[in-house]
Amino acid sequence: MKVTVVGAGAVGATCADNIARKELVEELVLVDIKEGFAEGKALDIMQTSSLLGFDTRVIGVTNDYAKTANSDVVVITSGIPRKPGMTREELIGTNARIVETVCKNLLEYSPNAIVVVISNPMDTMTYLALKSTGLPKNRIIGMGGILDSARFKTYLQKSLNCSQGDLHATVIGGHGDTTMIPLTRLATLNGTPVSNMLDADQLKQVAADTMVGGATLTKLLGTSAWYAPGAAGAALVESIIRNERKVFPCCVYLEGEYGQNDICLGVPVVIGKNGWESIIDYKLNEEEQAAFNKSADAVRNMNAVLDTLVA
Repeated sequence: MKVTVVGAGAVGATCADNIARKELVEELVLVDIKEGFAEGKALDIMQTSSLLGFDTRVIGVTNDYAKTANSDVVVITSGIPRKPGMTREELIGTNARIVETVCKNLLEYSPNAIVVVISNPMDTMTYLALKSTGLPKNRIIGMGGILDSARFKTYLQKSLNCSQGDLHATVIGGHGDTTMIPLTRLATLNGTPVSNMLDADQLKQVAADTMVGGATLTKLLGTSAWYAPGAAGAALVESIIRNERKVFPCCVYLEGEYGQNDICLGVPVVIGKNGWESIIDYKLNEEEQAAFNKSADAVRNMNAVLDTLVA
């Protein structure tokens, strides 16, 4: 098996490092536009193999997509990161052109690959990847909901003083500070609703903290986060490569599901060897469905900006 990660920056390199450590594939290719950058990151990762006990072969290349040939999964992290005060919407102009070019180059050599999109604004970039490639919808997956759900669990853990491994908590909707929807009603601790342990104000605060989770880190770090986004991308790749059929909240193309059409948005899906295999219906209540519809409207507004850029 073979995986390519495009973009050797902090997120891409962290994603690649996690994939290599887990020995998900025999060969992992790291691609970047900056001369020597991917080569250096790949060499650095390889020099940990004897220390960490993995045998994945990691190679880095500068814009040489021929070396990515026959990849089973390609992960796109390339694009400029968010800076303090910058919204995901403001990234559209630059990152749309990058993602479209990367998709074209990757699929020239790996036409059967499953495409994982991490580049922001993720919902719009996933939609662009689907429309520009013409691939079957199950082979285009945006990662965002996995990351948002991990942040949701972190804030729940802080409030409950529990193990995150015992928490089940999902974020659906858009991957944006105002568009994501932490499903507090459905969150559980080993099967017990967290609403039995936290009051309404506490749950509201957890949801609010989750929604600005990315912006909080950007403010603290001066750039986008990378450990959790990289790990989330690797977890998605693992479920594909190992056919684990895990249920993850991912950005996928909707055709009537959750009341939406012609949009890529975060919903719970089964992830296996063929990409996303089915959408799980969480039976949203009226308030949650209204929030989901509002999230879809916001993402459509971003997609409309994309239409003017690629026209």
